Amino acid sequence: MFRLNKLSDYAAVLMACLAEDGERVSAQALAERARLELPTVAKLLKQLSSAGLVNATRGTTGGYVLARAADHISVADIVIAIEGPMGLTECSVHQGGCSRESFCAISSNLRKISMAVEHALRSVTLADLSAPPKNWRPRVSIERTLEIAQ
Repeated sequence: MFRLNKLSDYAAVLMACLAEDGERVSAQALAERARLELPTVAKLLKQLSSAGLVNATRGTTGGYVLARAADHISVADIVIAIEGPMGLTECSVHQGGCSRESFCAISSNLRKISMAVEHALRSVTLADLSAPPKNWRPRVSIERTLEIAQ
């Protein structure tokens, strides 16, 4: 099964909370709102800040706020900030890291699939993710996503 790890899932939840609030929020308040442990929230916020997705301010009036509008942050941005480069397999991300690569019959097709998945995640913004489900429509059709990957 292909799925996001828990930390990417939690990061998306935190980003959605920030998108909904629209103002500076403390790590403690985010942890309470998302029902996550504060150390986990602090770790994720540090990674999201390093990736340029959130801005952090220290001090008594400090906290976290989105670095740019929710419609300018994709789900792929969030996943990459937490997990690093996207790929179904190691060879999809880093060529030359597999001893089977020179004779593997499927590595180039796995790269195509990885590109299609990343493209699909780039087509869904944080604003889309935060919207009520009935209002969401994909920006790109599945057929178009697969066409781009080819």
